[in-house]
Amino acid sequence: MQLPDPALVVLVGASGAGKSTWAAPRYRAQEVVSSDALRGIVGSGPHDLDASADAFGVLETIVEARLRRGLTTVVDTLGLDPTRRLAWLAAARAAGLPAVVVLLDTPEAECRRRNSARDRPVPAPVLAAQLKTARDVRRQLEAEGWDLVAAVAVESTADVPVALPDSVPVSAPALPVGDRTSSLGLRSVLQVSRFPWGEEPLAWLTDIARAADEAGFAGLALMDHLIQVPQVGRAWDPIPEPWVTLGAIAGLGTGLELGTLCTPVTFRPAGVTAKAAATLSALTGGRAFVGIGAGWFEREHAAHGIAFPPARERLDELERAVVTMKALWSAGTKSYDGHGVVLPETTSYPRPAGPIQVVVGGSGERRTLRIAARHADACNLRTTDEAELARLVGVLHAHCDDVGRPRDEVAVTVLDLPVVGRDRDDVWARVERLRGRTAAATYAARTLAATVDGHRDRWARLAGLGVTTVFLATPDLGSPEDVLALRGLNA
Repeated sequence: MQLPDPALVVLVGASGAGKSTWAAPRYRAQEVVSSDALRGIVGSGPHDLDASADAFGVLETIVEARLRRGLTTVVDTLGLDPTRRLAWLAAARAAGLPAVVVLLDTPEAECRRRNSARDRPVPAPVLAAQLKTARDVRRQLEAEGWDLVAAVAVESTADVPVALPDSVPVSAPALPVGDRTSSLGLRSVLQVSRFPWGEEPLAWLTDIARAADEAGFAGLALMDHLIQVPQVGRAWDPIPEPWVTLGAIAGLGTGLELGTLCTPVTFRPAGVTAKAAATLSALTGGRAFVGIGAGWFEREHAAHGIAFPPARERLDELERAVVTMKALWSAGTKSYDGHGVVLPETTSYPRPAGPIQVVVGGSGERRTLRIAARHADACNLRTTDEAELARLVGVLHAHCDDVGRPRDEVAVTVLDLPVVGRDRDDVWARVERLRGRTAAATYAARTLAATVDGHRDRWARLAGLGVTTVFLATPDLGSPEDVLALRGLNA
Protein backbone atom coordinates (compact mmCIF):
# COMPACT_ATOMS: atom_id res chain seq x y z
CA MET A 1 0.00 0.00 0.00
CA GLN A 2 1.51 3.28 -1.14
CA LEU A 3 0.41 6.14 1.12
CA PRO A 4 1.55 9.76 0.75
CA ASP A 5 4.27 10.88 3.11
CA PRO A 6 4.19 13.31 4.85
CA ALA A 7 0.45 13.11 5.45
CA LEU A 8 -2.32 12.94 8.00
CA VAL A 9 -3.26 9.28 8.42
CA VAL A 10 -6.43 8.56 10.42
CA LEU A 11 -6.96 4.95 11.47
CA VAL A 12 -10.58 3.83 11.54
CA GLY A 13 -11.99 0.65 13.05
CA ALA A 14 -13.68 -0.80 16.09
CA SER A 15 -11.79 -2.00 19.13
CA GLY A 16 -9.78 -5.07 18.19
CA ALA A 17 -9.68 -4.23 14.49
CA GLY A 18 -5.86 -4.13 14.50
CA LYS A 19 -5.19 -0.40 14.04
CA SER A 20 -2.19 -0.16 16.35
CA THR A 21 -0.80 -3.44 15.03
CA TRP A 22 -1.05 -2.13 11.47
CA ALA A 23 0.66 1.18 12.30
CA ALA A 24 3.53 -0.11 14.45
CA PRO A 25 5.80 -1.56 11.72
CA ARG A 26 5.08 1.29 9.30
CA TYR A 27 5.58 4.44 11.35
CA ARG A 28 7.89 5.70 14.04
CA ALA A 29 6.47 5.70 17.56
CA GLN A 30 6.73 9.51 17.58
CA GLU A 31 4.49 9.72 14.51
CA VAL A 32 1.61 7.75 16.03
CA VAL A 33 -0.72 9.76 18.29
CA SER A 34 -2.69 7.20 20.27
CA SER A 35 -5.63 8.00 22.51
CA ASP A 36 -4.92 4.82 24.53
CA ALA A 37 -1.30 5.82 25.10
CA LEU A 38 -2.35 9.32 26.15
CA ARG A 39 -4.87 7.90 28.63
CA GLY A 40 -1.92 6.10 30.16
CA ILE A 41 -0.08 9.43 30.45
CA VAL A 42 -2.87 11.62 31.82
CA GLY A 43 -4.70 8.81 33.63
CA SER A 44 -4.02 5.54 35.36
CA GLY A 45 -3.58 3.47 32.22
CA PRO A 46 -4.55 3.04 28.55
CA HIS A 47 -8.03 1.84 29.48
CA ASP A 48 -8.81 4.58 32.02
CA LEU A 49 -11.97 5.87 30.32
CA ASP A 50 -12.34 8.57 33.00
CA ALA A 51 -9.22 10.20 31.47
CA SER A 52 -10.63 10.24 27.91
CA ALA A 53 -11.51 13.93 27.81
CA ASP A 54 -8.07 14.98 28.98
CA ALA A 55 -6.39 12.45 26.67
CA PHE A 56 -8.24 13.77 23.62
CA GLY A 57 -7.41 17.34 24.61
CA VAL A 58 -3.73 16.44 24.52
CA LEU A 59 -4.23 14.45 21.32
CA GLU A 60 -5.76 17.41 19.49
CA THR A 61 -2.88 19.66 20.57
CA ILE A 62 -0.29 17.16 19.34
CA VAL A 63 -2.06 16.55 16.03
CA GLU A 64 -2.40 20.27 15.30
CA ALA A 65 1.22 20.99 16.22
CA ARG A 66 2.64 18.16 14.08
CA LEU A 67 0.50 19.03 11.06
CA ARG A 68 1.48 22.68 11.35
CA ARG A 69 5.13 21.60 11.07
CA GLY A 70 4.38 19.45 8.01
CA LEU A 71 5.09 16.16 9.80
CA THR A 72 3.41 12.82 9.17
CA THR A 73 0.80 12.28 11.87
CA VAL A 74 -0.99 8.97 12.43
CA VAL A 75 -4.14 9.33 14.57
CA ASP A 76 -4.70 6.04 16.38
CA THR A 77 -8.18 6.21 17.86
CA LEU A 78 -11.42 4.46 16.93
CA GLY A 79 -11.83 7.10 14.20
CA LEU A 80 -15.59 6.52 14.24
CA ASP A 81 -16.61 10.02 15.37
CA PRO A 82 -17.35 12.10 12.22
CA THR A 83 -16.98 15.40 14.07
CA ARG A 84 -13.44 14.57 15.16
CA ARG A 85 -12.57 13.21 11.71
CA LEU A 86 -13.71 16.36 9.96
CA ALA A 87 -11.72 18.51 12.41
CA TRP A 88 -8.57 16.51 11.62
CA LEU A 89 -9.32 16.74 7.92
CA ALA A 90 -9.64 20.52 8.20
CA ALA A 91 -6.34 20.72 10.08
CA ALA A 92 -4.60 18.74 7.34
CA ARG A 93 -6.08 21.00 4.67
CA ALA A 94 -4.89 24.08 6.57
CA ALA A 95 -1.38 22.59 6.76
CA GLY A 96 -1.37 21.68 3.07
CA LEU A 97 -0.88 17.96 3.76
CA PRO A 98 -2.65 15.01 2.14
CA ALA A 99 -5.39 13.50 4.31
CA VAL A 100 -5.74 9.72 4.34
CA VAL A 101 -8.00 7.25 6.10
CA VAL A 102 -6.86 3.68 6.67
CA LEU A 103 -9.98 1.59 7.33
CA LEU A 104 -9.30 -1.69 9.12
CA ASP A 105 -11.90 -4.03 7.64
CA THR A 106 -11.82 -6.80 10.25
CA PRO A 107 -14.59 -9.38 10.76
CA GLU A 108 -16.77 -8.60 13.76
CA ALA A 109 -16.17 -12.03 15.25
CA GLU A 110 -12.43 -11.43 15.17
CA CYS A 111 -12.84 -8.05 16.88
CA ARG A 112 -14.90 -9.71 19.62
CA ARG A 113 -12.34 -12.50 20.03
CA ARG A 114 -9.45 -10.07 20.40
CA ASN A 115 -11.44 -7.87 22.76
CA SER A 116 -12.30 -10.78 25.04
CA ALA A 117 -8.61 -11.74 25.25
CA ARG A 118 -7.62 -8.33 26.65
CA ASP A 119 -6.92 -7.71 30.32
CA ARG A 120 -9.52 -4.91 30.29
CA PRO A 121 -12.01 -5.73 27.51
CA VAL A 122 -14.37 -3.10 26.17
CA PRO A 123 -17.88 -3.81 27.53
CA ALA A 124 -19.87 -5.91 25.05
CA PRO A 125 -22.61 -3.29 24.49
CA VAL A 126 -19.97 -0.63 23.76
CA LEU A 127 -18.19 -2.89 21.27
CA ALA A 128 -21.51 -3.76 19.63
CA ALA A 129 -22.20 -0.05 19.12
CA GLN A 130 -18.74 0.45 17.62
CA LEU A 131 -19.24 -2.43 15.22
CA LYS A 132 -22.63 -1.06 14.14
CA THR A 133 -21.07 2.35 13.42
CA ALA A 134 -18.18 0.71 11.56
CA ARG A 135 -20.61 -1.00 9.17
CA ASP A 136 -21.73 2.37 7.82
CA VAL A 137 -18.49 4.31 8.10
CA ARG A 138 -17.21 3.64 4.57
CA ARG A 139 -20.14 5.50 3.02
CA GLN A 140 -19.55 8.42 5.39
CA LEU A 141 -15.83 8.53 4.61
CA GLU A 142 -16.46 8.68 0.88
CA ALA A 143 -18.68 11.71 1.38
CA GLU A 144 -16.24 13.56 3.63
CA GLY A 145 -13.67 14.39 0.94
CA TRP A 146 -10.57 12.49 2.04
CA ASP A 147 -7.72 12.32 -0.47
CA LEU A 148 -7.55 8.56 -0.04
CA VAL A 149 -9.59 5.94 1.78
CA ALA A 150 -7.54 2.74 1.97
CA ALA A 151 -9.24 -0.40 3.23
CA VAL A 152 -7.11 -3.11 4.84
CA ALA A 153 -8.79 -6.52 5.01
CA VAL A 154 -7.75 -8.44 8.11
CA GLU A 155 -8.95 -11.98 8.72
CA SER A 156 -7.02 -12.85 11.85
CA THR A 157 -4.11 -11.62 13.94
CA ALA A 158 -1.73 -13.60 11.74
CA ASP A 159 -3.04 -11.79 8.67
CA VAL A 160 -2.26 -8.25 9.83
CA PRO A 161 0.28 -7.08 7.21
CA VAL A 162 3.76 -6.18 8.37
CA ALA A 163 6.36 -4.03 6.65
CA LEU A 164 9.01 -5.61 4.48
CA PRO A 165 12.65 -5.13 5.51
CA ASP A 166 13.79 -1.59 4.78
CA SER A 167 17.12 -2.59 3.31
CA VAL A 168 19.25 -5.57 2.38
CA PRO A 169 21.57 -6.51 5.26
CA VAL A 170 25.15 -5.30 5.00
CA SER A 171 26.30 -8.92 5.13
CA ALA A 172 24.44 -9.82 1.91
CA PRO A 173 26.67 -11.24 -0.85
CA ALA A 174 28.11 -8.87 -3.41
CA LEU A 175 26.21 -8.47 -6.65
CA PRO A 176 27.91 -9.94 -9.70
CA VAL A 177 30.17 -7.84 -11.88
CA GLY A 178 28.84 -7.38 -15.40
CA ASP A 179 25.70 -5.67 -16.54
CA ARG A 180 24.80 -3.96 -13.29
CA THR A 181 21.27 -3.06 -14.23
CA SER A 182 18.91 -3.51 -11.29
CA SER A 183 15.52 -5.20 -11.38
CA LEU A 184 14.07 -1.71 -11.85
CA GLY A 185 15.93 -1.38 -15.16
CA LEU A 186 18.27 1.24 -13.72
CA ARG A 187 22.00 1.55 -13.25
CA SER A 188 23.29 3.51 -10.26
CA VAL A 189 26.57 5.38 -9.93
CA LEU A 190 27.86 6.48 -6.53
CA GLN A 191 28.82 10.12 -6.68
CA VAL A 192 31.36 10.94 -3.98
CA SER A 193 31.11 14.61 -3.12
CA ARG A 194 32.55 14.81 0.40
CA PHE A 195 35.85 13.38 1.61
CA PRO A 196 36.09 12.86 5.40
CA TRP A 197 39.25 10.83 4.92
CA GLY A 198 41.16 11.89 8.03
CA GLU A 199 44.87 11.12 7.97
CA GLU A 200 44.71 8.36 5.32
CA PRO A 201 43.17 9.75 2.13
CA LEU A 202 44.14 6.90 -0.17
CA ALA A 203 43.01 4.21 2.28
CA TRP A 204 39.63 5.93 2.68
CA LEU A 205 39.16 6.26 -1.08
CA THR A 206 40.18 2.64 -1.61
CA ASP A 207 37.70 1.38 0.97
CA ILE A 208 34.86 3.52 -0.45
CA ALA A 209 35.50 2.32 -4.01
CA ARG A 210 35.68 -1.33 -3.00
CA ALA A 211 32.47 -0.98 -0.99
CA ALA A 212 30.73 0.60 -4.00
CA ASP A 213 31.89 -2.33 -6.14
CA GLU A 214 30.66 -4.85 -3.55
CA ALA A 215 27.32 -3.04 -3.19
CA GLY A 216 26.58 -3.44 -6.88
CA PHE A 217 27.02 0.12 -8.07
CA ALA A 218 27.73 0.35 -11.78
CA GLY A 219 30.22 3.15 -11.32
CA LEU A 220 31.79 5.82 -9.17
CA ALA A 221 31.81 9.53 -10.02
CA LEU A 222 33.70 12.41 -8.44
CA MET A 223 32.72 16.06 -8.34
CA ASP A 224 35.15 18.41 -10.06
CA HIS A 225 35.59 21.50 -7.91
CA LEU A 226 38.56 23.50 -6.66
CA ILE A 227 36.81 24.56 -3.43
CA GLN A 228 34.19 22.48 -1.67
CA VAL A 229 30.74 23.80 -2.60
CA PRO A 230 28.52 25.21 0.19
CA GLN A 231 25.74 22.74 -0.61
CA VAL A 232 28.03 19.93 0.55
CA GLY A 233 30.46 21.24 3.13
CA ARG A 234 32.86 23.94 4.26
CA ALA A 235 35.32 25.73 2.02
CA TRP A 236 38.26 24.23 3.92
CA ASP A 237 37.02 20.63 3.61
CA PRO A 238 39.22 18.54 1.29
CA ILE A 239 38.05 18.03 -2.28
CA PRO A 240 40.64 16.28 -4.47
CA GLU A 241 41.42 16.84 -8.14
CA PRO A 242 39.22 14.17 -9.75
CA TRP A 243 41.29 12.84 -12.64
CA VAL A 244 44.30 12.19 -10.40
CA THR A 245 42.02 10.52 -7.87
CA LEU A 246 40.23 8.40 -10.46
CA GLY A 247 43.61 7.19 -11.67
CA ALA A 248 44.35 5.91 -8.17
CA ILE A 249 40.97 4.14 -7.99
CA ALA A 250 41.55 2.62 -11.44
CA GLY A 251 44.46 0.67 -9.98
CA LEU A 252 42.14 -1.27 -7.69
CA GLY A 253 40.84 -3.44 -10.52
CA THR A 254 37.15 -3.11 -9.59
CA GLY A 255 34.30 -3.48 -12.06
CA LEU A 256 33.29 0.16 -11.58
CA GLU A 257 32.95 2.66 -14.39
CA LEU A 258 34.81 5.83 -13.42
CA GLY A 259 34.34 9.46 -14.32
CA THR A 260 33.37 12.96 -13.27
CA LEU A 261 30.07 14.64 -12.57
CA CYS A 262 30.67 17.28 -13.60
CA THR A 263 33.87 18.74 -15.04
CA PRO A 264 33.49 22.48 -15.82
CA VAL A 265 34.69 23.47 -19.28
CA THR A 266 36.38 26.49 -17.69
CA PHE A 267 38.97 24.44 -15.77
CA ARG A 268 40.85 22.75 -18.62
CA PRO A 269 41.02 22.95 -22.40
CA ALA A 270 38.73 20.33 -23.90
CA GLY A 271 41.70 18.52 -25.42
CA VAL A 272 43.28 18.05 -22.00
CA THR A 273 40.05 16.61 -20.60
CA ALA A 274 39.83 14.34 -23.64
CA LYS A 275 43.39 13.12 -22.95
CA ALA A 276 42.63 12.45 -19.27
CA ALA A 277 39.45 10.51 -20.08
CA ALA A 278 41.11 8.48 -22.83
CA THR A 279 43.96 7.56 -20.48
CA LEU A 280 41.48 6.51 -17.79
CA SER A 281 39.65 4.40 -20.38
CA ALA A 282 42.89 2.71 -21.40
CA LEU A 283 43.78 1.99 -17.76
CA THR A 284 40.36 0.53 -16.92
CA GLY A 285 39.71 -1.44 -20.08
CA GLY A 286 37.08 0.96 -21.37
CA ARG A 287 35.25 1.87 -18.14
CA ALA A 288 35.48 5.69 -18.31
CA PHE A 289 32.88 8.42 -18.76
CA VAL A 290 32.92 12.21 -18.72
CA GLY A 291 30.29 14.35 -17.06
CA ILE A 292 30.76 17.91 -18.29
CA GLY A 293 29.06 21.24 -17.69
CA ALA A 294 29.39 24.97 -18.17
CA GLY A 295 30.51 25.64 -14.59
CA TRP A 296 28.76 27.86 -12.06
CA PHE A 297 30.87 28.45 -8.91
CA GLU A 298 32.54 31.80 -9.54
CA ARG A 299 34.41 31.82 -6.21
CA GLU A 300 36.62 28.84 -7.06
CA HIS A 301 37.57 30.41 -10.38
CA ALA A 302 38.63 33.69 -8.76
CA ALA A 303 40.56 31.92 -6.00
CA HIS A 304 42.57 29.87 -8.51
CA GLY A 305 43.11 32.59 -11.09
CA ILE A 306 40.80 31.06 -13.71
CA ALA A 307 38.64 33.19 -15.97
CA PHE A 308 34.88 32.93 -15.46
CA PRO A 309 33.22 34.22 -18.65
CA PRO A 310 29.53 35.10 -18.92
CA ALA A 311 27.06 32.21 -19.16
CA ARG A 312 26.62 32.53 -22.92
CA GLU A 313 30.35 32.16 -23.53
CA ARG A 314 30.60 29.21 -21.16
CA LEU A 315 27.76 27.45 -22.97
CA ASP A 316 29.44 28.11 -26.31
CA GLU A 317 32.57 26.51 -24.89
CA LEU A 318 30.55 23.57 -23.54
CA GLU A 319 29.32 22.78 -27.04
CA ARG A 320 32.82 23.10 -28.52
CA ALA A 321 34.24 20.91 -25.74
CA VAL A 322 31.91 17.99 -26.44
CA VAL A 323 32.65 18.22 -30.16
CA THR A 324 36.41 18.45 -29.55
CA MET A 325 36.56 15.45 -27.22
CA LYS A 326 34.62 13.22 -29.60
CA ALA A 327 36.81 14.31 -32.51
CA LEU A 328 39.98 13.45 -30.57
CA TRP A 329 38.61 10.04 -29.54
CA SER A 330 37.65 9.05 -33.09
CA ALA A 331 39.72 6.76 -35.28
CA GLY A 332 42.60 8.09 -37.33
CA THR A 333 44.52 11.36 -37.13
CA LYS A 334 42.74 13.36 -39.83
CA SER A 335 41.83 17.02 -39.43
CA TYR A 336 38.43 18.06 -38.14
CA ASP A 337 36.26 21.03 -39.05
CA GLY A 338 32.68 21.18 -37.77
CA HIS A 339 30.30 22.78 -35.27
CA GLY A 340 32.68 25.68 -34.71
CA VAL A 341 35.68 23.45 -33.95
CA VAL A 342 38.74 23.37 -36.22
CA LEU A 343 41.56 20.90 -35.48
CA PRO A 344 44.47 20.52 -37.94
CA GLU A 345 44.88 16.91 -36.77
CA THR A 346 43.33 14.55 -34.23
CA THR A 347 46.47 12.77 -33.13
CA SER A 348 45.78 11.72 -29.53
CA TYR A 349 47.11 8.51 -28.02
CA PRO A 350 46.32 6.33 -26.17
CA ARG A 351 42.96 5.85 -27.79
CA PRO A 352 40.08 4.98 -25.46
CA ALA A 353 39.68 1.24 -24.88
CA GLY A 354 35.93 1.61 -25.45
CA PRO A 355 33.26 4.24 -26.05
CA ILE A 356 33.42 7.11 -23.57
CA GLN A 357 29.95 8.33 -22.62
CA VAL A 358 29.69 12.12 -22.49
CA VAL A 359 27.07 13.27 -19.98
CA VAL A 360 26.10 16.93 -20.24
CA GLY A 361 24.96 18.25 -16.85
CA GLY A 362 22.41 21.01 -16.49
CA SER A 363 18.77 21.86 -17.04
CA GLY A 364 18.95 25.03 -19.11
CA GLU A 365 16.11 24.52 -21.55
CA ARG A 366 17.23 26.72 -24.44
CA ARG A 367 20.96 25.96 -24.67
CA THR A 368 22.10 23.15 -22.33
CA LEU A 369 19.43 20.64 -23.27
CA ARG A 370 19.87 21.49 -26.94
CA ILE A 371 23.64 20.91 -26.71
CA ALA A 372 22.92 17.55 -25.08
CA ALA A 373 20.38 16.66 -27.77
CA ARG A 374 22.78 17.54 -30.58
CA HIS A 375 26.10 16.19 -29.30
CA ALA A 376 25.99 14.27 -26.00
CA ASP A 377 25.36 10.65 -25.11
CA ALA A 378 23.34 11.55 -22.03
CA CYS A 379 21.86 14.51 -20.20
CA ASN A 380 21.97 14.70 -16.42
CA LEU A 381 19.04 16.33 -14.59
CA ARG A 382 17.94 16.76 -10.97
CA THR A 383 15.21 14.58 -9.39
CA THR A 384 13.55 16.54 -6.60
CA ASP A 385 10.32 17.21 -8.50
CA GLU A 386 9.17 14.30 -10.66
CA ALA A 387 6.68 16.43 -12.59
CA GLU A 388 9.43 18.93 -13.42
CA LEU A 389 11.73 16.07 -14.42
CA ALA A 390 9.08 14.73 -16.79
CA ARG A 391 8.69 18.19 -18.30
CA LEU A 392 12.45 18.57 -18.84
CA VAL A 393 12.63 15.14 -20.47
CA GLY A 394 9.94 16.38 -22.84
CA VAL A 395 12.01 19.48 -23.62
CA LEU A 396 15.09 17.32 -24.28
CA HIS A 397 13.12 15.08 -26.61
CA ALA A 398 11.71 18.09 -28.45
CA HIS A 399 15.28 19.28 -29.06
CA CYS A 400 16.21 15.81 -30.34
CA ASP A 401 13.31 15.95 -32.76
CA ASP A 402 14.30 19.43 -33.87
CA VAL A 403 17.94 18.53 -34.60
CA GLY A 404 16.95 15.26 -36.26
CA ARG A 405 18.43 12.88 -33.71
CA PRO A 406 16.65 9.75 -32.39
CA ARG A 407 15.52 10.29 -28.81
CA ASP A 408 16.99 7.00 -27.62
CA GLU A 409 20.49 8.14 -28.60
CA VAL A 410 20.50 10.59 -25.67
CA ALA A 411 20.07 8.80 -22.36
CA VAL A 412 18.41 10.53 -19.41
CA THR A 413 20.38 10.37 -16.17
CA VAL A 414 19.64 12.08 -12.88
CA LEU A 415 21.59 13.38 -9.90
CA ASP A 416 19.88 12.18 -6.73
CA LEU A 417 20.82 13.72 -3.36
CA PRO A 418 18.59 11.92 -0.85
CA VAL A 419 18.73 11.03 2.82
CA VAL A 420 18.63 7.22 3.04
CA GLY A 421 18.01 5.32 6.27
CA ARG A 422 17.80 1.68 7.34
CA ASP A 423 14.30 2.14 8.71
CA ARG A 424 11.95 5.01 9.48
CA ASP A 425 13.58 5.76 12.84
CA ASP A 426 17.02 5.90 11.22
CA VAL A 427 15.72 8.17 8.46
CA TRP A 428 14.48 10.74 10.96
CA ALA A 429 17.58 10.45 13.13
CA ARG A 430 19.59 11.41 10.04
CA VAL A 431 17.22 14.26 9.25
CA GLU A 432 17.64 15.64 12.76
CA ARG A 433 21.42 15.34 12.56
CA LEU A 434 21.70 17.01 9.16
CA ARG A 435 18.98 19.65 9.04
CA GLY A 436 20.75 22.44 10.94
CA ARG A 437 18.33 25.34 11.36
CA THR A 438 15.97 24.08 8.64
CA ALA A 439 12.60 22.73 9.83
CA ALA A 440 12.65 18.93 9.92
CA ALA A 441 9.72 18.47 7.54
CA THR A 442 11.20 20.97 5.09
CA TYR A 443 14.60 19.27 5.10
CA ALA A 444 13.03 15.82 4.79
CA ALA A 445 11.00 16.94 1.78
CA ARG A 446 13.98 18.67 0.18
CA THR A 447 16.16 15.57 0.52
CA LEU A 448 13.37 13.07 -0.25
CA ALA A 449 14.23 11.35 3.05
CA ALA A 450 13.16 7.70 3.05
CA THR A 451 14.25 4.13 3.62
CA VAL A 452 15.93 2.06 0.92
CA ASP A 453 12.56 0.55 0.02
CA GLY A 454 11.02 4.01 -0.21
CA HIS A 455 13.73 5.17 -2.59
CA ARG A 456 13.37 2.03 -4.70
CA ASP A 457 9.69 2.86 -5.12
CA ARG A 458 10.66 6.37 -6.22
CA TRP A 459 13.38 5.07 -8.54
CA ALA A 460 10.80 2.80 -10.17
CA ARG A 461 8.83 5.93 -11.05
CA LEU A 462 12.01 7.55 -12.44
CA ALA A 463 12.53 4.52 -14.66
CA GLY A 464 8.98 5.02 -15.88
CA LEU A 465 9.93 8.56 -16.92
CA GLY A 466 12.76 7.21 -19.08
CA VAL A 467 15.69 7.54 -16.65
CA THR A 468 18.43 4.96 -17.27
CA THR A 469 21.07 5.89 -14.68
CA VAL A 470 20.91 7.44 -11.21
CA PHE A 471 23.98 9.27 -9.86
CA LEU A 472 23.51 8.90 -6.10
CA ALA A 473 25.14 11.22 -3.55
CA THR A 474 23.96 10.99 0.05
CA PRO A 475 24.68 13.97 2.35
CA ASP A 476 26.21 11.90 5.15
CA LEU A 477 28.30 9.28 3.37
CA GLY A 478 31.39 8.85 5.49
CA SER A 479 32.45 5.20 5.59
CA PRO A 480 32.39 1.95 3.59
CA GLU A 481 29.58 0.74 5.85
CA ASP A 482 27.46 3.69 4.68
CA VAL A 483 28.01 2.54 1.09
CA LEU A 484 27.21 -1.10 1.82
CA ALA A 485 23.95 -0.05 3.49
CA LEU A 486 22.82 1.25 0.08
CA ARG A 487 23.17 -2.08 -1.72
CA GLY A 488 19.43 -2.73 -1.61
CA LEU A 489 18.98 0.06 -4.14
CA ASN A 490 20.85 -2.01 -6.72
CA ALA A 491 18.93 -5.27 -6.29
